[in-house]
Amino acid sequence: MKTTLKTLVAVLVAMLAVTVFAPSPSPTTTSAATHAATQDVAAVPVAYAGTVYLTFDDGPNATYTPKVLSILRKYGVKAVFFELGQNITWYPSITRTLRYYGMKIGNHTWNHPDLTTLSTANVTWQLNRMESALGYRPRCVRPPYGAYNSRISTIIANRGQRLILWTVDPRDWSRPGTWTIVNRVLANVRDGSRILLHDGGGDRSQTVAALDLLIPRLRARGYVLGLMAC
Repeated sequence: MKTTLKTLVAVLVAMLAVTVFAPSPSPTTTSAATHAATQDVAAVPVAYAGTVYLTFDDGPNATYTPKVLSILRKYGVKAVFFELGQNITWYPSITRTLRYYGMKIGNHTWNHPDLTTLSTANVTWQLNRMESALGYRPRCVRPPYGAYNSRISTIIANRGQRLILWTVDPRDWSRPGTWTIVNRVLANVRDGSRILLHDGGGDRSQTVAALDLLIPRLRARGYVLGLMAC
């Protein structure tokens, strides 16, 4: 009986020790589980809001066009670059690189005149000279300053090309500040928007910085960044 009682006491003491000194849940484990749950919530897909298109004017530029291209590649985005013929002759390898990575090139004339002030012969010369530098006829033409009339529209249409303007202009060329560029685009973008930005024509460091902020924010709002057929 004495042996049995001693055995029972020993068992009870052992059970009590397990209960009292059992380790509490690891904070690391709990934190990891919470983080995983947070990640799952963050991964919920955003509702599709539409497709928008990035376009860049006045390049190619030796400093800023490669930086723009690097950001586009970082996010897997393609865009149309409306280039000037004289710039292509200065930096032909940059234009070739854009095309290699799937970007489209549009005709932005030879040296950026207001086409409405030119004769029909000179308008044609501006467009042809750009295309001579490029080496082929692109599908899209963007008149400098967005200046056109029925005569310009007819000239472009008779060449088998499309006149492409823009619907969102953050006036990045005026260098209003990186966040101003971003906020102006986000305030005005809609399904089908064609966003005007610049990779040439001056200091485009604000545009480069804004682009890196803008693309993820557009996607967070449910926009897909598409590529126009140019």
